Amino acid sequence: MRNKLSYNRVRSPRATSRGRILSLCCTAVFLLACAPAGFAGSDAPQWMHAVVNTPLPPHDEKTDAVLLYSEENVTVLSADKIKRQVRKAYKILRPGGREYGTVHVFFDSPGQKVTSLHGWCIPAQGKDYEVKDKDAMEIAPPKIEYAELVTDVKAKRLEIPAPDPGNIVGYEYEMEEQPLVLQDEWEFQAEAPAHESRYSLQLPATWEYRAFWLNYSEVKPVESGNNQWQWTVSDIKGIRQEEDMPPFEGVAGLMVVSFFPPGGPFVKNGYSNWKDMGSWYWNLESGRADASPAIKEQVATLTASATTTLGKMQALAQFVQHDIRYVAIELGIGGWQPHPAAEIFSNRYGDCKDKATLMRSMLHEIGVESYQVAINTERGSITPQTPAYTGFNHQIIAIRLPEGLVHPSLVAVMNHPKLGRLLFFDPTDELTPLGQIRGHLQANWGLLITPDGGDLVELPEQPPTMNGIQRTAKLTLDPSGTLSGQVEERRLGDRASSQRWQLRTVTRDADRIKPIEAILADSLPSFQITKANLINLTHTDQPFGFDYSFQAESYAKTAGGLLLVRPRVLGSKARATLETKEPRKFPIEFAGPVLDTDTFEITVPPGYEVEDLPPPVDAEYSFASYHSKSEVAGNIIRYKRSFEVKELSVPVSQADELKKFYRIIASDERNTAVLRPATKQP
Repeated sequence: MRNKLSYNRVRSPRATSRGRILSLCCTAVFLLACAPAGFAGSDAPQWMHAVVNTPLPPHDEKTDAVLLYSEENVTVLSADKIKRQVRKAYKILRPGGREYGTVHVFFDSPGQKVTSLHGWCIPAQGKDYEVKDKDAMEIAPPKIEYAELVTDVKAKRLEIPAPDPGNIVGYEYEMEEQPLVLQDEWEFQAEAPAHESRYSLQLPATWEYRAFWLNYSEVKPVESGNNQWQWTVSDIKGIRQEEDMPPFEGVAGLMVVSFFPPGGPFVKNGYSNWKDMGSWYWNLESGRADASPAIKEQVATLTASATTTLGKMQALAQFVQHDIRYVAIELGIGGWQPHPAAEIFSNRYGDCKDKATLMRSMLHEIGVESYQVAINTERGSITPQTPAYTGFNHQIIAIRLPEGLVHPSLVAVMNHPKLGRLLFFDPTDELTPLGQIRGHLQANWGLLITPDGGDLVELPEQPPTMNGIQRTAKLTLDPSGTLSGQVEERRLGDRASSQRWQLRTVTRDADRIKPIEAILADSLPSFQITKANLINLTHTDQPFGFDYSFQAESYAKTAGGLLLVRPRVLGSKARATLETKEPRKFPIEFAGPVLDTDTFEITVPPGYEVEDLPPPVDAEYSFASYHSKSEVAGNIIRYKRSFEVKELSVPVSQADELKKFYRIIASDERNTAVLRPATKQP
């Protein structure tokens, strides 16, 4: 699913915006040291010259550019026509800020039209430069990973000359829009610190609006008369990316404003809360899940041998996940509205909302009802504090489990106060079987779409035991320090899905062992794989596994007559995420709950005995735990450990505890056992 409206930004890396999520890898920035031939020398407009001496907003020495001024003027002419004017001016401070000299204005044809686009550069020395509409290039944005076969999204790209440190670059554009939803988003906070940003809204007489603020203190508007309103924010902090931080949409300041013509929100694609938004979605989907004769015949064929309702559900899930290709055809309202189930089935392809629709259609034929769920795969983008707006980028389904249908495989279940037990299922995710959901959907908020309207619900968080690596190894150490033996790994949940995805197109045996090579290389300076097998590569309802044997020379180090051997042979759980000089600003996010376990048995070489073992470790925190223990059983050193993620978000107030937690793990992973020559018996 792709939420549709426009995304207009000078930056390339982030993917979001005016109601749509877009994964874009923008083209390389065109760097210009001086104005090339073809660009005119012309005075920049007065509004740009007015900010030349504007004080810079607070920033540090790593800041590439600052936004001196931003102005967005939205004029609502009717329920079918909106005009937008945008002005922005940046001062480039460092070479990395040159990307602000490339302007991308995204629009959806035919619903939107860029009527003008100009850019200017005011150099620190010399004459102004200007680029006009005729200098802009219309491009098609790169396709996302799951390919969009057909899309109406386009962009105008304009290269502003001389975006060098010390210079000011700015641009202005105007658009006309035919809104599919009477709602707008003002994105006033981004990576670059901003001195001042303004947003004005002109509504027809008797229209009303409602504004909601996210991740920022509310600013009251100033009324200019004639139903015109203006909001102004100043000295806006820039957002610098941190490792494992929440999604940008979950931390950046945003104002969502909805417009209401006389007669209420349903006059033309309007809503003011999640319930109304769900009704809007339900109307879009109405009748789309109706089954055709061909669908009914296919359901009968797929479920003929199943003796239980669960068996029938699993057969249908396998079909939609694996036999319906993910292909997106999104034109106009098609960015939100699914294609009819009959069309999806006939073509054997569709996007996420299409696959969800077909799955619902097929489930209905076996007497099982279900509902579509709109969700954002970036956990934290939508929360209970978020106003009803088009911030979703994916659709899955919630299956209403029949009375008495209980099975250990059905884990992603919540109890809804009105609908009973709901099982969440992602028909697009071909690697996660019915009964489970991926980590990024767990503890995430989605809009349950029902005939009674929308209900923002929190999806269940699965037990850590459903996602992890269970590794056991039986190894032998010889007197020279060479370690050899066999390892068995079994992977569950996302730990399994990620490896299956990596290997999905690999056919050569030599390439299939590359993940094993990566595991060994992460912990051993040198090694040789002597045997390797993959377990349950295509059976997604079973644990995925690696079975392999290896040999590592000089694993144990000599010190005098002693041998020093590290009991923790493979796998690193310690991370340096927080080992930075700058204080942490945002929470630390985990992908999902995890429980990893390791058991390594190392046979001591003949003629040696264990003199010393690493101490046990018991690190228990609210967000995670780590336990390890080394012991001797005869001539075997047995090392066991567990690593568990219990909470998916660690607040900044606990960042020091998380840093300490990782340091404890790092110390344990480096610890060695000491072997000495065996004492001769009398």
